[in-house]
Order: sequence, then structure tokens, then C-alpha cells
Amino acid sequence: MSSLLRLATAGSVDDGKSTLVGRLLYDTKSVLADQLDAVTRASVDKGLSTPDLSLLVDGLRSEREQGITIDVAYRYFATPKRSFVLADTPGHVQYTRNTVTGASTAQLAVLLVDARKGVIEQTRRHAAVLALLGVPQLVLAVNKIDLVGYDEATFTVIAEEFAAHAESLGYQRGSVLAIPVSALEGDNVATRSERTPWYSGPSLLEHLEEVPVAPDPHDSALRFPVQYVIRPRTPEYPDYRGYAGQIAAGTVRPGDEIVVLPQGIRSRVERIDTADGPLAEAGAGTSVTLLLTDDIDISRGDLIAAADAPPRITDEITGTLCWLSSKPLKPGARVLVKHGTRTVQALVDELHARFDEQTLSSVDSPASLELNDIGRVTLRLAEELGVDDYGVSPRTGAFLVIDPKDGDTLAAGLVGERFS
Repeated sequence: MSSLLRLATAGSVDDGKSTLVGRLLYDTKSVLADQLDAVTRASVDKGLSTPDLSLLVDGLRSEREQGITIDVAYRYFATPKRSFVLADTPGHVQYTRNTVTGASTAQLAVLLVDARKGVIEQTRRHAAVLALLGVPQLVLAVNKIDLVGYDEATFTVIAEEFAAHAESLGYQRGSVLAIPVSALEGDNVATRSERTPWYSGPSLLEHLEEVPVAPDPHDSALRFPVQYVIRPRTPEYPDYRGYAGQIAAGTVRPGDEIVVLPQGIRSRVERIDTADGPLAEAGAGTSVTLLLTDDIDISRGDLIAAADAPPRITDEITGTLCWLSSKPLKPGARVLVKHGTRTVQALVDELHARFDEQTLSSVDSPASLELNDIGRVTLRLAEELGVDDYGVSPRTGAFLVIDPKDGDTLAAGLVGERFS
């Protein structure tokens, strides 16, 4: 079992995400004494008799004053069984872009619903985004179960409705678990609650500790976007030529045959340098400098990949966009595409479809994509890129669409067909 789990929370406004995260931090003793004292004082000032655990998460002043989460808040906690990196994402529709950011690296997502409201429009939207991002495991936390009297029938109706929706998005029944919780009271968060005797499953924390995670990216083929070329040209290192970056996927060892893309030139790895000395092997997420046996003209934005399993070289990308801008996207628009460390000019060639996450259907050939729309598009690139399908390699199967005028991010894109 992996010792690290990356997870994200999502849900509608006031479903209790921040309180749930605060409860997890509190119950796993991941809160410093001075933090808890500050939260206790702030809670007393608000007239509360118990600490408002959501204040452990909602760090921005505007969030505390409004009682909502705006930014993606990354939290770190651990138990004796596993360590966790949690992204608490906002619930407002206009901040769906932040949900995309927080869930993009998640191995599991906790999707909250209010037991009094059940599955609503934003629940379906978030589930669709999580499915498109390929998040493999879902937990439906039916929160505020205390406010419906710990009623089993209410929980069952919500759980069955969501299970059917998740299944229609491509999730298998075994990859979705519904848990009745009360983040405020602590029921079924860290330990199982006696107030839900009809529920026989694990608590949320027990499930997070035991759930199997997606395959390690170390097992994929090598993908190494070059960030910087190191040429000291000093008396000590007159001929040193190293290619620095972070390994996006796979592992690399001295002697491995590689291919430099988009040029298609082959070579072998001579050495793997780091600030702490050379390595015999390096895996995904490690920042290294690669030295090759041949002198090759390589620059920032090039991709060093496994020679026996290279990505596809193309000047055209068909993929799924989550449109994040208030400016609509229309065919013929000129944009920039950032893929790995390379940014190229592109033209929006065609809008194939827009996905309706409520009806789980698609609208063919839409005139435009509006804020928070999800659509399938084709982009024509001014230069070739080495890309993978997002389902094969998320790091080299993802890209950003950028406004060339002001540099604003317009969309997050996934290579390949995520819906039809």
C-alpha cells in the first residue's frame, strides 16, 4: 500500500467542506496548539461555545468573513498508516476552475453533499469534472446527517442516486463509497459513530488509510520536459552540458536509451546529476540534470522520452477543455498552448461538442464555450509537440490554453476523448 495519498474535497457552498477538513486535521492531531488557541478565540468572538474547525482551513480574510472557501487550500496530515496531501477546493460555481486545479493530481476525491439537500446541480458538475480528470476513487460524504436525525432512509436515497450518476460517468460501483458523516459532531469522520448503527462501513479516515491508490507514475515510460540547459563554460567544467528539469513520469538510469522530441534524435543517458551528487536512478517528481553521451542541440521546451515508448508527435491536438474564462471561446480564436515546459501558438480549429454535465449528453458543434463549460475541441499548433493521452500519462497529457494578449489562463485541457 502506498504511504502517500493525494486527495481533494469538492462540493457545493455550505456543504461543510472546510469543517470536515478541519475535523480531519483536529482528530489526527495535526493542529498546533497556538493554531487551536487562535481558532478557539475567534469562535468565542463569533458567539460559539465550541471551536469552529472550518477556521483551521479558511485562511483568507475574505473567506472567513463570508464563510466560504475561495482559493485551493493544500493541507498536510498523517496517521501511523499513511500520509496525506489534501486540496480543499471551493464550492461556488464561479470557482470551478479552482476545483480543476485541486483535483488535477488527486488519487481520490471526497465529494460532499448536504443530507438535507441531496444531490444537486453543483454535485453533478463536480462529479463530471472529477471523471474527466480521471480521479479513480470517489467518496460521497453525506454531511450534516445529524440535521436529519441520522435517518438511514435519507442517506440511502442520496447514496443510490449518486451511485447511478457516477456509474453513468464511467465509475465502477466498487470505486465509489458513500459515508454518512457529521463534520460538526465528528460522526464517522475519524471513528465510526454509534449514532448510525445501520451503517456498517468504515469511517472516512479509515477508508482513506486503506484505499488502494492509482499505479505509481514511476511505472510509466520516461517523460522529462527540459526546463533549462546548463553550460557553465568554466575552467572546472569547460565542456559540461546538462539538461535540467523535473521527471514528469517514469524512471531514468545511466545507460538508458532516450529520444529527444520533437527532433526525434536518439542518445543515451550518461549521468544523472543533482545538487547532492549523482544518482544511479531517478523517478517521477525528482528534479535532476541529465547528461547525454552525444552533443545534441536541445533547448528549453524539448522533451526527453523513453526511446522504446515515445509519445505521439503532432501539430494538432484534439482534447477536452474546461473553459475557465469569462471570455467565450469561438472557432478561429488564436491562443497559446502550454504543454510541459513548451509554449506554442495555436488556432482553435473546431468546437466538436459541449458536454452537459446535468443530462450527461453532448451538444454537437456549439457556437462557443462559456465560463465553466466543458467541451471537445481541436487545436492546430504552430509547432509540433510530443503528447500522450491524458489517461496514459496525465503530466504529458495535460495542457493549458493561454491568452496571448495578457497571459491569462483561459482553459485546462486534456489530450484525448474524455467524453463522446
